[in-house]
This record gives sequence, C-alpha cells and structure tokens, in this order.
Amino acid sequence: MATIKDVALAAKVSVATVSRVLNESGYVHEETKTRVLKAVEELNYHPNEVARSLYKRESRLIGLLLPDITNPFFPQLARGVEDEIHQHGFRLIFGNSDEDLEKELDYLQTFKQNHVVGVISATNYPDAPNYKDSSMPIVFLDRTGAHAPSVFADGREGGRIAASEIIKRHSKRITLMKGPGHLQTAKDRFNGALDILSKADVDFHVMATETFSFPEAQQRAAELFSFYPGTDGIIASNDIVATAVLHEALKRKIKVPEDLQIIGFDDIPQSELLFPPLSTIRQPAYEMGKEAAKLLLSVMKNEYIEQSAVQMPVTFIGRQTTRKADDNE
Repeated sequence: MATIKDVALAAKVSVATVSRVLNESGYVHEETKTRVLKAVEELNYHPNEVARSLYKRESRLIGLLLPDITNPFFPQLARGVEDEIHQHGFRLIFGNSDEDLEKELDYLQTFKQNHVVGVISATNYPDAPNYKDSSMPIVFLDRTGAHAPSVFADGREGGRIAASEIIKRHSKRITLMKGPGHLQTAKDRFNGALDILSKADVDFHVMATETFSFPEAQQRAAELFSFYPGTDGIIASNDIVATAVLHEALKRKIKVPEDLQIIGFDDIPQSELLFPPLSTIRQPAYEMGKEAAKLLLSVMKNEYIEQSAVQMPVTFIGRQTTRKADDNE
C-alpha cells in the first residue's frame, strides 16, 4: 500500500507539498499539482481519513451503531445509510453493540476519537446520557428518543394490520408475542395489535420476550406451545421470532397455515425463502436507512428541518403462513 512519502518521491516534491495538494491548502504551482495528482493515481494512494480530519479539522466519516448485526433487518438499514452518504462523499465507521449499553458507549467514544462528523444510531438506549449530552450530530434509526431526530416505521399501525389480518383469516385463539419492553418500537407494535384484539371476538394471550435475538426466539417458541397448546394464530414481535415459531410448529407436526397461522414483522429477505414463506408486516428498511442519512446530513449542515421525527408506512405481505381471507371481508 502506497504512502504519502511514496507519492512525494514519485512526484519529486516534498511530503509537505503533497499534503498541500491533497488538502487544498496553500499555493502549489499548477504543473507541480498535476505531477502530484498523477502520482496519486498511478500509485493508487488513499489518504488516511483520520489523519486528514486532524489536519483540516473536519472529517468525512460517519458512525453507524446497530444493536445486532446477526439480525438480517439491520444490514438492510445499513445499506440504505451507506448508499446515501457515499453519494455525498462520506464513509461509514460501523459498530455492533450486541444490545449491550457498555459496549455501545465504548463505540460512541471510538466514534468521537475518530473525529466522526455525525452518528446514526439504532440504539436500545436512546435516553442514555451520552446521547443527551453529545456534541456530535445524532439521528436515531428504527428508534425514537427525545434527544435527537429520528426515522422509524409506523409500528402501531403495523400491529393493527397484523391483528386485523389474522382475525380476518379466522384465527380465534391468538398468542401475541410482545417484543422488548424498553423499546418504543416494540411497544408500538404490541399496543397496535392489542387495540384490535381487545375489541374482537377472540381469545388471546400475551407472551413477552426480552430481546429480538435468535437464542431467545428459539426458547420462547418452545415455551409457547407448552403454555398455549391450543393457539391457532401467532403475531410475532419480529421475523426472527416468527421463524423460530414456524420451525417449532413444523417440528411438532402442526400444519401451517391450516391449523396455525403466523405473522411476523420486518420482512427480512429470508422471510420469502422459508418453507412455507412467511407472512409479515414489511418495514421499508432500506428506505429508512437512506432517510436517516439524509436527515443527518441536513443536521450536519445546520439546515432547517421541517420534520424531525420521520414516520414511514408499513404494509402487510401475505405469503403462505396465513390462509386466504374471505373475498367478502
């Protein structure tokens, strides 16, 4: 990998001259500048972003913090963020917090040490002091909080849609799986479904989960059929939980969707590849990531922000873990 000294040697100039050309600081003769840029291209030299930020007192780095990279929903968010900021000449520094506050705070400190110009965070802890007192521009993604602008999907409406669709398809003994109680997005999904179920002529039970992780999803799926063996409809807190439920149901030789209907939440890419393919509530993850990046760029430029809490629509994706609804309903 070429260094700035290699560029200087090839262009027959000093390192200081190369630095002036790359940082567009100070006068450099046009012919000298041409030689330096030609050497940069021929050597495929890439300046160190952190070093440049220290020199110019600005950076082209943005921090992205996600809670669980093993959840396929979050890479979709990340791709939307990355595609948008790349168009504006920025790059990402990525952190995976594992839903652990201490690890998350360590990453925020790392972002600060690397002179990021802004942070996009899908935090589980939006009220943490590090967000409240941060000097860095911050946007919450798939989360809401009082201390920063946010982009999120309409979880409450998603919960309503899921409950309405499973009732429309004649499930009568429904288990509603509630996501982590400290996440507003999970509470919104739960409360939306509860709005519909509490007014409908159905029996329903609630099962709480502490995280959206694969291990807990498997544990709760096994418990569900032990606690509520008569369940004929499940509204899962996300697609990972729904996948675990589907796997457990098939292992117990329960027919899906004839005897048991399942609706997930997120529409991760794998949902369509399951057997049977999973019916779910789609969050526009990629679009949410792009919108969060646009919002952060506006904050960084001190532009007027008409809407600091951007709520995006959700839709029902009917596949084969739900039956067809009656045409007259």
